[in-house]
Amino acid sequence: MIRKVTLLSALLAFIVVATAPGAAATNTVKASRQTLALSISSISPEAPTAQTDVIKFTGTIRNDTGVPQSALRVRLRYTAQKFTDRVTMAAYQNDQNPATLPGNVSGTSGLDIPALAAGAQARWEFTATPVQLGYRSFGVYPVAVDVAQYGVPITTSQRTYVTYAPPTVPKLPRNKLAIALPVIDQPHRATDGSLFVDDKLSQSVTGKGRLADLARIAQSAPKSVTWFVEPGLLDDLNAMKGKYQVKTKDDVQDKPASAEAGSWLTTMRTALAASPVFAVPYADPDVAALAHQGLDAQPSRAIELGKQKATSLLGREVKTNVNWPPAGVLDADALDLLSVSKDKVDKVLLNPTNLPPQPPVPFTPDAATTLESVNGPVTALVADTELSKLFEPATSTSVLLSTQRFIAETAMIAAEAGQTSPRSLVIAPSRRWDPNPTLVSALMRTAGRLPWLQLTPLESLKPTKLAVPRAGLTYTEQDRKQELTSKYLTPVKNVSSQAQLTSLITADKTPSSFDAAVLRLTSSAWRNNTRVGRSVYKLVSAAVNERIDKIQITGAGPDRPRTLAGSNGVVPISVKNSLTVPIVLYIDVTSNNPELLQVNFPPTEPLSIGGGQSGTVQVPMSAATGGSGDATVTVQLKTADGQPYGKPQRLTIRTTGYTGIASVIVGAALTVMLAAVVTRVLRRRSERKAARAAKTRESETV
Repeated sequence: MIRKVTLLSALLAFIVVATAPGAAATNTVKASRQTLALSISSISPEAPTAQTDVIKFTGTIRNDTGVPQSALRVRLRYTAQKFTDRVTMAAYQNDQNPATLPGNVSGTSGLDIPALAAGAQARWEFTATPVQLGYRSFGVYPVAVDVAQYGVPITTSQRTYVTYAPPTVPKLPRNKLAIALPVIDQPHRATDGSLFVDDKLSQSVTGKGRLADLARIAQSAPKSVTWFVEPGLLDDLNAMKGKYQVKTKDDVQDKPASAEAGSWLTTMRTALAASPVFAVPYADPDVAALAHQGLDAQPSRAIELGKQKATSLLGREVKTNVNWPPAGVLDADALDLLSVSKDKVDKVLLNPTNLPPQPPVPFTPDAATTLESVNGPVTALVADTELSKLFEPATSTSVLLSTQRFIAETAMIAAEAGQTSPRSLVIAPSRRWDPNPTLVSALMRTAGRLPWLQLTPLESLKPTKLAVPRAGLTYTEQDRKQELTSKYLTPVKNVSSQAQLTSLITADKTPSSFDAAVLRLTSSAWRNNTRVGRSVYKLVSAAVNERIDKIQITGAGPDRPRTLAGSNGVVPISVKNSLTVPIVLYIDVTSNNPELLQVNFPPTEPLSIGGGQSGTVQVPMSAATGGSGDATVTVQLKTADGQPYGKPQRLTIRTTGYTGIASVIVGAALTVMLAAVVTRVLRRRSERKAARAAKTRESETV
């Protein structure tokens, strides 16, 4: 007894010292390093079903205090009071106050550890039954494991749950659970060539890289799990299968072909062959920002291109009718753009803050509901926040504790008061998550064997009579601030217009080869990283300008004037097509000095030029009577719909001012000159003929 009192006094003294002014920071560091580390390794069965089921708890305790410890007891704390709702469950999990731990300390469920050396670790194990813990009906019950020394708690406890699941009358509804997993990254190229803006993908697809982890999850995931792939990511990895280059600050580095990139694509192609797969729009554009900044054509093109690329690279049909917007939020404008796209979107996957129940309900609402768009009804599927967080915990946590929480959450949903019919649930972690393959795979396996859950593909979820009223799309000011800004998108809009010209100028109007490049500039990945987005923009803009410059007006320049000999005449204007494809364009010529020079050339006739060839038009011009000197005209190439192509060129036209009698005089002079030339030619022919005749007579005389 004296020994216990002495130890308790020492512990109280330690607490006083640790909380004294000036010592707080030092002792906080010591406390973080000098503790007893407790962990729970297993709880089995994960959900007991009978009063006499033996629940085994196992784990470890490690002495990190730096000194030997004795008289330790690992013990179970419990209460026979089950949770009433998911809110109180969350509060229990987040509360670290020892005073709120379950009040009962089991006298039988515990293990004594007489001595534990500094740095040593011991395994503990004990059992309990539902009847010993006072469990009487289906529900989720709080339990905790802590460590006491001489009956005094001395270390942080581990909180968890036991779900007691005996048969119920009536039988619990089997809720439909859809799991949506994203395979989404940021763009790593500017244009479609082999130049990359970084080399992050080479690390991501190997070892414990993020994409490598996603591939591991895909290989073991149930076939009912729904996948959302970003086609631009597949496109980038496909480009890495050959030699590629990486842009550095001042140069580019040559990289060998990546076997790992090819292997990753093969793995995903095989793993997802029998699973539902949807493609997000190419490069995962910020659809809401595009709707608000007047880039209305981009979402539809991104959906179309995304479907083409994903289908080609995965070797199977990939759908796009289900859309998962960035951050899981959109407004009516963005929804309308998606609904009127060429490949119509008829379902959207949303964050619950974007579509909350109205009025709030005390139970978990069905995930499926209906929205109205400009093109008709669209099904909205709302993810469950807490379940989604378990797939992507904010802090490091054990697989065991996450699994127990998952069992508890889904059991609580199934047992919510008044819910007798199956509801729909959706799990959707954030789109650029960094998953723990062991944790995610364990949770999916658990979901597949729980009797109150039925794993189902996302697309199969439809609104039913269980749908609760919702407030409509709730798009906050904070959501608006998260979008790509007008300052960022205005130059993107300009380069998009220029890139489209490269398509309009071609003879067969093929889609622009810069469509993917422009979409990369609109990626939602740049929301929090516009600096990188702007660096990509510079590369795309330079490439577009280089392409436009491959069609040039030749012979232009102030030092190369054209001469108009007379008051009326034609001036040839030539255009060089350095592309490999034929083009069709129009030429608009405008006089900059109409008082000196008139141009009569309406741009109504197209000029067709083959690849690598030049074309010329003859432009009629008229000089003012009696005038002479230099005038300028502006020549602008245009597309069939009248859009300017490239920069306008200024040509100098030199006029002689020859008019009226001057033309007659010039004509007469030319006639006289022609007559003189003819007379001279005839005279020379006559002289040569006479010479030949004389030579012939001389020959005969001899």
